[in-house]
Formats: sequence, C-alpha cells, structure tokens
Amino acid sequence: MYRAGIRQIGLVLVMAIGLISSLFAQDPQFSQFYANPLYTNPAFAGSEICPRVVLNYRDQWPGLGGYTTYSVSADQYVKFLKGGLGVQVFQDNADNGTIKTFNASLSYAYTVNLNRDLSLKFGGQAAYWQKSLEWDNLTFGDMIDERYGFIYTTNEPFGDANVNAPDFSVGALLYSRDWFIGGAVHHLAQPSESFFGNQDATLYRRFTFQTGATWAIDKRHPEDGSVSPNLVYMKQGESSQINVGMYGRMSVFTVGFWYRYSSRNGDAIIALIGLQNDNFKFGYSYDITVSKLGGNTGGAHELSLGLNLKCRKPKTRIRALQCPSW
Repeated sequence: MYRAGIRQIGLVLVMAIGLISSLFAQDPQFSQFYANPLYTNPAFAGSEICPRVVLNYRDQWPGLGGYTTYSVSADQYVKFLKGGLGVQVFQDNADNGTIKTFNASLSYAYTVNLNRDLSLKFGGQAAYWQKSLEWDNLTFGDMIDERYGFIYTTNEPFGDANVNAPDFSVGALLYSRDWFIGGAVHHLAQPSESFFGNQDATLYRRFTFQTGATWAIDKRHPEDGSVSPNLVYMKQGESSQINVGMYGRMSVFTVGFWYRYSSRNGDAIIALIGLQNDNFKFGYSYDITVSKLGGNTGGAHELSLGLNLKCRKPKTRIRALQCPSW
C-alpha cells in the first residue's frame, strides 16, 4: 500500500489502492510485542492482576514516507468476572495519513489453575474496525502535463472515503512461574477493505504463536536480574515472519536483541533498551533493516510506556503471568 512520486524527474508510481489492499492486506506490527499485550493476544488481559495502562508509538520506515502507529490500552483482573478485562484503541497512519486504520476493542480472558504449577487463560476480543482513504492525496497519470507536471484534475473514479465493520479475535495462554506458550487468531470475521464495495479485498486472518521463559540469574534474589529467551511467529495471508531473541534484565535496566525473518528474507535486527520498576516501565527499540531495502527505509523507532497501578489484590488463587515486559 505504498506510492512514491519523484516529481523532479517526471516519474510517478501510481498504485491501484483496491488491488494493493486485496494483495497485501496486513496489520501494523510492533517490535515490542509484550509491551502491547492486548494487541499480541487477548488472553493477556488481566495478566498483571492489578490495573495496567500501556501507551505505544511506532514510526516505521521514515525514509519512505511516514508510517506511524499509536496505541493505548488498559486492563486488569476482575474478581467477579473470574478473569481479566481490557480495552484498547489504536490507529495506524500510512503514507503520512493517506490511509488510516482505526480499531477499538474490548477483551476478556478467563483464567483457570490446572494444578499447583500450571494456569490456562482463554481470551476473546470484540472490536470495531475502520479504514479510511484520503483520495485527494493521490496522484494519477492523467493529472500530468509533460512540461508543467501535475496541473490537471483526474478523471479516475473515486470510491468510498471509509469502510468499517465489526471484528473478533481469540487467544489462549498456558503458563507456569517460569515459562509460557500461547497463540491467537485475529480477524475471525475477515472484514472487507474494499473502497469500491466488492468483497475481494479481504483483511486476512492473522495467526500468532508465542513462547518464552524467564530465568532468574540468582534464584535467591530473583529481583536482581533475569534472562528471557523468546520466540514469536506470525502469519497473515501469504506473508509470515518469525522473531527470535532474548531480553536481559539487571536491576532496573533491560536490554534486548531480536532477529526478524520474513517469509522471503531476513528483515531486521531489533535492539532494545528499557527501564523498569514495580510500577513503571519505559522502552525504546530500533529496527535495523537488513533486507534489500537497506538504509533507504530509515529503520523503525518504537516507544512504550507502561504503568502498573497499585491495588489490593483479590483473594484468589489466580497467579500473575510472568512474561517479558517488552
């Protein structure tokens, strides 16, 4: 869903938005998966027990025209519901806002203890989804004069300004004190992204699998430091990617390194630094592009801010999920 114009030399690349949407309909991605838990898997809702508020910002490929994503979410465990409840709102702006995607969702995750060591969470998510297109920002071939450039009005037909639909996702997590494994399926309804009213521009289902572990460096003082190897696999339509890496935490400081490999080639190396205590966490990560796009993309910058609010934890045997913070 990208377009590029090099007006100085009279070259224009025009993309048919409906066709591109049908071929490459994909969700925005975050490198800090666990700093945006409800986006990764609705089963993460309430995993911290006490209220949690998370803000995320991603600026992807600034060298290619501006693709930014904003997200805010809140969740907590609710005793009388016997599970976690969460809300999230995010917006993705592609090509400096030419194409915008908005999503507002409500998540619920039911938790059961299987035995003294294992717990299982089942999550569901209901969402309102909308995509909009600023037609006036597009340029077409019939707008070009050989001498003066873009001076004409296009005769190309315009479609709708926006499309919207309900959407649904499900997920599950199995976890112990030291490790977890889970998966989610997003866009069960597969809403249409077409601005022309046809049904061949489907937002494909996104399948996500995640697993990881957290091991204390000193079991007698686990708060002092830990290491956390992790793997995340995603598939949407014909595209897939695998992310493998590790976090290391020492006192309030965290560093992390990931390698992301797409279905076609190596994509990026992700480096992260973070600060965290019991109530606050902040993370910054940078994606170093290693694909054929190289340095032309400008990489990707991502920020996360999380607040864990204090509460009187309910008298329940439900345990918090010890997953990575980023």
